[in-house]
Amino acid sequence: SPYRDPRKRTEREDLNCSLWQDNSMSVKRFAFVKFSEVTEQCFLLFSLILFMFLASLTGNALIALAIWTNPALHTPMYFFLANLSLLEIGYTCSTIPKMLQNLVSEARGISREGCATQMFFFTVFGISECCLLAAMACDRYMAICSPLHYATRMSHGMCVHLAMVSWGVGCIVGLGQTNYIFSLDFCGPCEIDHFFCDLPPILALACGDTSHNEAAVFVAAILCISSPFLLIIASYGRILAAVLVMPSPEGRQKALSTCSSHLLVVTLFYGSASVTYLRPKASHSPGVDKLLALFYTVVTSMLNPIIYSLRNKEVKTALQRTLGKKNVLTHR
Repeated sequence: SPYRDPRKRTEREDLNCSLWQDNSMSVKRFAFVKFSEVTEQCFLLFSLILFMFLASLTGNALIALAIWTNPALHTPMYFFLANLSLLEIGYTCSTIPKMLQNLVSEARGISREGCATQMFFFTVFGISECCLLAAMACDRYMAICSPLHYATRMSHGMCVHLAMVSWGVGCIVGLGQTNYIFSLDFCGPCEIDHFFCDLPPILALACGDTSHNEAAVFVAAILCISSPFLLIIASYGRILAAVLVMPSPEGRQKALSTCSSHLLVVTLFYGSASVTYLRPKASHSPGVDKLLALFYTVVTSMLNPIIYSLRNKEVKTALQRTLGKKNVLTHR
């Protein structure tokens, strides 16, 4: 009927797979499974995720701004930290806004192109962060194990090069993975049992036998997640060996204190990513995958600026100066 409410029509179409298929019966639009039929639970989760999202954006933006505006922090370690903050902002912005919409709206649909775009940016920022954390570990290795050559080997040009390589690897892997997944046909069902367009739940909707595709995604995950992680382990193994032979307890404590924040961030990020993407397919379940997704997309991004601001006196001082400047400008 022409007198139907357009909003209701859209909501009904968002849940009707048959309206999303062309003549070749390939799904052109998806819908996210509703989190809960209890409205109060959805609004409670919406409020919690929104709070963590805003806290993550604010914390990471403040750290990047503090490093940018304070010349004392224009060193390799803080250059990488500023890049990490920018990656965290992109990481959360690529998934959480759509996640929040799905929690409170009946229109939970997303086009095939929109889903591919979300997967691309999520993969870019995730893989780039893996590589950047490895670059940060190499920086700490050079600072502690080769302090006399640190200034020349970790020059500004070298830091920019390492950051560009990290972002470049993320872009290449993201483009390759997204093209590989969305070159498949999706015959239905069209509902994604997840909060966003992540690799495993989208691959589960593809037609036919996808074992070869799953194996390729698994190999790519091992290469892109495990390789930087092994480099981090090797760097910290050398750092620990160098610290243990230091004669001064104060020197050992100072050396380890410069690594503690990075180690904690690596543990949080790699712990959740490894459990999500490197565990066997048989152990996957939608409920566990959703909880892990909430952790590595929201919680870790919110905790990173807290970890660096609480455990690093220089960052804490820079943040106080930055906030103090803002307060002065506001009063004027």
